[in-house]
Amino acid sequence: MNQLLLAKYGGNMIEPASLSSFFTIFFASAMVILLGALYALLFAYARIRRVRWLMSMAYLSYAGLFVSTLILAQAANLLSHPLWATVVGCMLLGYLLAPHGIWHLCVGTHAQAEAAPVKGS
Repeated sequence: MNQLLLAKYGGNMIEPASLSSFFTIFFASAMVILLGALYALLFAYARIRRVRWLMSMAYLSYAGLFVSTLILAQAANLLSHPLWATVVGCMLLGYLLAPHGIWHLCVGTHAQAEAAPVKGS
């Protein structure tokens, strides 16, 4: 079956992660989740309270997320294949830009809701 897929789509399949890298994959995956949540939380709280050092902490947590993602991708053999390396890069870009987009969306939505007249009053 694998040979048919290789013949149809060309290229090499990704080598599965070794059992010896299980702990690395497990720990790096957990760090991606935790640091991603911490980045979003600190980013939002820094914007709400307008505290600069919290924004610095948010970007520091993103740096940890970046490193953890690269460790995870390396341990799972994703960086050796161009398609999966692109997916990892897009994921990192999305993690960086998503809180900014969500913040601007929330601010715009609330500003528009406050400017609209309330019916029935």
